[in-house]
Amino acid sequence: MQILPRVSEGIRRKSIGFAGVVCLAVAVSACSPIYRNHGYVPPAEDLQNVVVGVDTIDSVEETLGSPSGRGVLQDSDIFYTESRWKTFGMRPPKEIHRDVVVVRFDSRGTVSNVVQFGLEQGQVISFNRRVTDSNIADVTFFGQLLGAFGNFDAGQALTGSPSPQ
Repeated sequence: MQILPRVSEGIRRKSIGFAGVVCLAVAVSACSPIYRNHGYVPPAEDLQNVVVGVDTIDSVEETLGSPSGRGVLQDSDIFYTESRWKTFGMRPPKEIHRDVVVVRFDSRGTVSNVVQFGLEQGQVISFNRRVTDSNIADVTFFGQLLGAFGNFDAGQALTGSPSPQ
């Protein structure tokens, strides 16, 4: 009669050990990161097929596909955006990679520039720019001069960084 309680005690210990291993496996697997991809950016080979000064909005959409977004003005810019998000445990998702391709159009509706941007250490940087322009649209010299009036900071000019306010 002593054998039966010892056997059930051994089974109970093994069951508790097995349950502990299962709980540990579930806890460890919950800590693995989950990655999600959003959006679409055309490959570099397709971007090379877009000809500055020749292609129109319709031909660009035919070559590259539907854009992720459009500029505010009609026939201004189209955007292709792709991002990668990482979720780890109970933390909120964090964007770890972003690519943005902007196809700009002039007043005639033809491509004026193709620019590719990325996200590096939280800062947006330009990877590739086909046409180097002033980035100032329809602003005269005097408009630029008067627009800069009052924006000068002597502390920034001397130290290279903005002064505390």
